[in-house]
Amino acid sequence: MKTLKYIFFLLLIAIIALAIYIAVQPSEFNVTRTRTINAPAQVIYNKVNDYKNWALWSSWVEKDPDTEITLPKLTTGEGASYSWKDKDGIGTMKTIETNTNKSIEQEMQIAGYPKSDVSWKFKPNPDGSTHVTWSIKGKDLPFHFKAYNALMVSMDKQIGPDYERSLEKLDSLVILDMKKYSIIVDKKTTEHSGGYYIYNTAATTLKDFKAKMVTMLPEVTAYAQKNNITMAGAPYVLYHKYDTANNAVMFSCCVPTTARVITTGGTILTGQLAPFKAVKTTLIGDYINLEEAWEKAKKAIKDSGLEKVENGTTLEAYLNTPTNTPNPANLKTQIYIAVK
Repeated sequence: MKTLKYIFFLLLIAIIALAIYIAVQPSEFNVTRTRTINAPAQVIYNKVNDYKNWALWSSWVEKDPDTEITLPKLTTGEGASYSWKDKDGIGTMKTIETNTNKSIEQEMQIAGYPKSDVSWKFKPNPDGSTHVTWSIKGKDLPFHFKAYNALMVSMDKQIGPDYERSLEKLDSLVILDMKKYSIIVDKKTTEHSGGYYIYNTAATTLKDFKAKMVTMLPEVTAYAQKNNITMAGAPYVLYHKYDTANNAVMFSCCVPTTARVITTGGTILTGQLAPFKAVKTTLIGDYINLEEAWEKAKKAIKDSGLEKVENGTTLEAYLNTPTNTPNPANLKTQIYIAVK
């Protein structure tokens, strides 16, 4: 009997010691994960800033597809929120503060537990990729949370793997969205109004064409801005010769103007484009799809029984640029091929 009392006494001491050990464990936690995504910060920020997208990359929804998500009218920016219900109960997330393309501060609460602070940081890299850092921190952990954290699995090991998987899914989703594109060939011919333009011109190989064009077009745009020349539309490349057999391209980078401009010599000249009938093709998406757009335009001309004008006008107009459109899926380019 005395032995049983002794064992009970030791067991009681152990329980008290364990309770004290758990009680003195930190009541705060902080979990952080970072992933480098090969996309502009603005593109990733926009994806994270809108709660409509969260179910698409959430590792928790992936593990529990039956999760019920409720979205209010406001899903982006400060004051936006969403809530969910799963096997663990009801949770809510609310955006507290945003710094466009740089950071997002949020507040999360699950059931009756204390609120946690969630933060996102988007740091652009010189190569065009972005460091995405996702953190969560909280305090006043309940005793049973501290016990589980101390004796079983730490908060870092509980939350960290889900953060890693969610960032992986976010990465894939962003890259996939950036690759989306569409090509639309107008069924009816278009009357291009032509008009005056300023330009520079060059002849080069197919390999060097893109590099030259990327340098030359901003030069013409800069000339227009420096000299307060009003642009009459989107800048474009005018093709004089595109000879794949002989690996040669002759082209001009053009900025349309409202009237004839007298240039002051140098490489920037003035031209005039006569009005012409054309088949117009619109590419919405990355420039890597331009070759396919040109092929579809040529096929449409052939299939419709139209005839391309020999040495006629062919141009490629850029309605926006990567400078003001970070997501290549939103780039808009129009191709005009003169037809009889």
